[in-house]
This record gives sequence, structure tokens and C-alpha cells, in this order.
Amino acid sequence: MRVLVAGATGVVGRPLVEALRARDHQVSALVREASRDRAPAADTIVIADALDRQALLSTVAEARPEVVVHQMTALRLLRDDPAEAFELTRRLRTEGTANLIAAARAAGARRLVAQSIAFAAAPVGGPVLDEDAPLYVDAPDPGWAATVRAVAELERLVLSSPDLAGMVLRYGMLYGADTGYARTGGTGQAVLAGRLPLPEGGAGITSFLHVEDAVGAAVAAVESDATGVFHIADDEPAPAAQWLPYYASALGGPPPRTIPAALAPRLLGWYTAHQLTAARGAANHRARTALGWEPVRSSWRAELGEE
Repeated sequence: MRVLVAGATGVVGRPLVEALRARDHQVSALVREASRDRAPAADTIVIADALDRQALLSTVAEARPEVVVHQMTALRLLRDDPAEAFELTRRLRTEGTANLIAAARAAGARRLVAQSIAFAAAPVGGPVLDEDAPLYVDAPDPGWAATVRAVAELERLVLSSPDLAGMVLRYGMLYGADTGYARTGGTGQAVLAGRLPLPEGGAGITSFLHVEDAVGAAVAAVESDATGVFHIADDEPAPAAQWLPYYASALGGPPPRTIPAALAPRLLGWYTAHQLTAARGAANHRARTALGWEPVRSSWRAELGEE
């Protein structure tokens, strides 16, 4: 099939291009002009900014994709400019998604697969939730509320677009090469420096996902006829009280010190405190049954902290 990957220079996009080509798909990699030198080896490199609607319409039309894969974020900017990273990612999930859908429809594509996140659920109900759980659009932190609203808008656009079979892949917390959980990543460095303490109880649940399993899910989605929302995560959702000490040990860092849970938002910031104390995990049953996907790394214990 002819597949266009938008966000082809990203942590998932780059290996996804390689994986799709290995399965004999004809792949166009959509990148911005500023990222041209980082473009992966693809059958065709196409240049456009997803926030430039007219340029995107023209570029996607030339590629004539049957399937479009949306892997666009600006999270590469997190270390240098977190505020810009989140704002630009918000725009890519809203304006960028709308532009990409218009371009895909105009080019005659029949299918759209889009990246979302599996850790945006409201902290209500059991410790592990399925895809029908409500998203945390009214989170008390304005930044996280804006992020989740953008995620909700992306999903709405993808699943309601006429003429396009839409699928949303909600990735768990990514680990592996070039992620924040790699040794050189932001979280890895914080843990090595002893700057990520554990709030008392550590009850927040995280569902992890290795980058290579995210790629495998995206390939399965391209080749599937299924539609809808799917949690893409490993089989072992884990509370912070389990995974954070394990991760610190795997990195060779100091054990995380314990802090009072009530102080966590002030010491760590609202989102990190939420992740470690109140977040819910993501059940992957639907992806296993309807998509036919399962993680090669069934547990984060296999490789978390080893890259």
C-alpha cells in the first residue's frame, strides 16, 4: 500500500517508516523543511508544515496515499522549551489534525491512523481503565487540562471524518531509545540525580510501552480494517511504588526518597504528582482482540532503564 507517515522524524515515526518498508509498503515520509536533514530513509520525502493547510494539501496530493499515519508532536522540544513543546503539540493535535484530515480526504486516502495517549483518563473508577473511560478534560491543572482537551479533539476529528476509516492508537508511557525514560532522557537523568522522589503510597498507575511495540501496533493498524480507539500498552500496569524503585535500580541510581503525598504537587509539579499518586492504567484487551496486536515486551520489567 501507499502509506504517508506524518511526523516521520519522531521517536515512533522514524522506525515506523523502516518497519512499513520492510513489509513492502511504499512509504512517503512527511517532514518539515527544518527537519529535512533528519528525514528517515523512505521511498519519498515530502516537505510541508502541518500547520500550513495549503502546503499540506498540495504535498499530500502528490504522494497519493491510501493510508495516512499521524505521529506528529513537538515533544522533541521538551528539554529546551517545555512551554513551546506543549503548545505546539496542542496545535498539531487540533489544527494539524484537521489539516491532515482535509489533505488525506482530498488525496483520496481511505484510512487514517493517529497517535494519542493512554494516560489522559480521569482518575475515577478502578486502577486500570478501558477505552470508554472519560478523559480528564477538567483536570485542575490548566496545562494538563489543555493537553487532554487537545487529545480529545484529535480523537473526535479522526473518528468523525467522512470518507476516512479512522483509528486512534493511545500509546502508553513510551520507553526505549530516545525517550524520556532512556538513560539520557529527562526522566532518566532526574532519577539518576535523585531528583524524582516517591510520594507516600505511590498509588498512581502507569501503563508502559516500548517504542518497538508502539511501532508494531502502528504497522498492525495500517494493515487492519478495524476502526475506533485502542489502548496500546504492555500487560503489567504498575503503581509508582513498584516501577520507580525498580527503574532507579536498573539505571544504577539512588533509591528514590519518600516525600509526603500532600507536598508532591508543590515539589514535583501537578502532572508528575498526579502520575505518581492518582493516575489510572490502561487495559489493552481491545487491541488484542479487535486489532490482533500484543506487546512483544509484555512487562516493563524486561527493559525499562536499560537504554
